[in-house]
Amino acid sequence: MPDINLKERLINKLKEINDPALLEEISNLFELQEPETIYQLTPQQKKEIEAAQVEIKNNQTFDATQADKEADEWLSE
Repeated sequence: MPDINLKERLINKLKEINDPALLEEISNLFELQEPETIYQLTPQQKKEIEAAQVEIKNNQTFDATQADKEADEWLSE
């Protein structure tokens, strides 16, 4: 069972927030919890995902350390 005091504290905090950007972010967090969310991808997004899947299949990936190194090298050019 959820902690009622926690719910009440959260509700009270939400009532005090006047920052539209922060409220939007909180709203986005709530929406992420919705199991019914369906994302509509553009044809370009689908193409990029398919290309990434091929790269993964062909072991053309970097781990985080390699990716950081590549990014640092690119940024220093």
